[in-house]
Amino acid sequence: MSVRFDGQVVLVTGGGEGIGRAAAVAYARHGARVMVVGRHGERLDETVGLIRATGGTAEALVADLTEADGAARAVAGTTARYGALDVAFNNITERGSQQPVADICETVWGETLAANLTGVWRAMKQEIAHMEQAGGGVIVNTASNIGVQGMLPGLGAYAASTAAVSALTRTAAREYAAKGVRINAVSPCPLGRGASAEEIADTVVWLSSGAAAYIVGHDLVLDRKTSA
Repeated sequence: MSVRFDGQVVLVTGGGEGIGRAAAVAYARHGARVMVVGRHGERLDETVGLIRATGGTAEALVADLTEADGAARAVAGTTARYGALDVAFNNITERGSQQPVADICETVWGETLAANLTGVWRAMKQEIAHMEQAGGGVIVNTASNIGVQGMLPGLGAYAASTAAVSALTRTAAREYAAKGVRINAVSPCPLGRGASAEEIADTVVWLSSGAAAYIVGHDLVLDRKTSA
């Protein structure tokens, strides 16, 4: 099956830099019309400029998914501009400061979970509602292999929140697969030599394409390492 997205509309959150930007560019390269969402308009405009420079189609929309109405505005803005929402890549991650669990303050804990977990849940809530009515769609969430493996001390809030994203992804995948909404996650390595942003983006694009149509409820860990 094809990895092309001709005629499809893709929403990418956190699209102003890093993995989100690389994914937005990759989706557009494969024919998608892309809505790039994030908190910083200038960075989003840079991503849109990269896409348009190579003949792709993209728009930017400023929205903060840690705010109660941020996800609703992102989905409504996408469907208002393009008339559809076929694929969503929820790339919402805040690593926060590196501290032992007992030293994490309430504010940092709350902000980290609000960004990494609640933001993804809000996005999924809006995306699933639209996709159910439209007859189906695909969602990919960004978790982390730190959440999966718990291998790095000092990132308790980040590990807990991204592990919860993985669990949320699997639960939602089971709940909505029969309704035509296919949901998966990827867990990159945020420290050291895992995959590059572009390598991760290529995996996300493949996972949300027809070529991966039978993959549902999976958290794909991307943690390739090289020797020193």
